[in-house]
Formats: sequence, C-alpha cells, structure tokens
Amino acid sequence: QVQLVESGGGLVQAGGSLRLSCAVSRRPFITYRMGWFRQAPGKERDFVAVIRWNDGLTSYADSVKGRFTISRDNAENTVFLQMNSLKPEDTAVYYCALDVKYTGSFSADYWGQGTQVTVSS
Repeated sequence: QVQLVESGGGLVQAGGSLRLSCAVSRRPFITYRMGWFRQAPGKERDFVAVIRWNDGLTSYADSVKGRFTISRDNAENTVFLQMNSLKPEDTAVYYCALDVKYTGSFSADYWGQGTQVTVSS
C-alpha cells in the first residue's frame, strides 16, 4: 500500500512563501506522476501542479504559474511545492496525489491527508 504524507502548511501573510512536502512511502511503479491539488471551503478540489517522476516534466494551473514550483527528490521519495508571492485566494487545504499512469489526464490513485495553508491579507 502506498501512503502519502504531506507537511509544511501553516499561516503566512500575503506576499510570503511556504514549502509543502509530500513523502511517498514506496514507489508503486517505475514511472508515475505526482500532483498537488487544493480545496478551498465550499469549493471543488482544483488542480495546482503535476510532475512526472522519471523526467521531471511539470505542468501548472494558470493561477499559480510563475509563483509556485513543483519538484521532487528521487533519493527521498518526496515531492515539494514551493509557493511564493502567496495571495489570500491561495488559502485552501492542499493535497498531494499519485497517478500510476504516466500520460493522459491526471487521475489520482492515492491521496494524502491534506495540509492547511492560510494566507492572511
């Protein structure tokens, strides 16, 4: 069983930065993708960013391009989300997810428990 454990959330002022981490208990396959999603109160869970584990290819939601960076550490089986220039509208519970498919639309096979990010104005 694959487990994802997020950390790094918290309270930050607008314009500040946070770095989220997601530790993967074991690699389920040789190739897979890791993604970050977020869910604000009363809203649906939205895509934030995705990275392909093997080659590091990334993709971002338009709302975070230029501000957020997704990366991974192969040795530590960990994916990161560096969030800069945070805005109050970034406030949400952030989830990491793992898709065992390497291509196509991202469809999570595993989810983390979520970590709260709150940005004050």
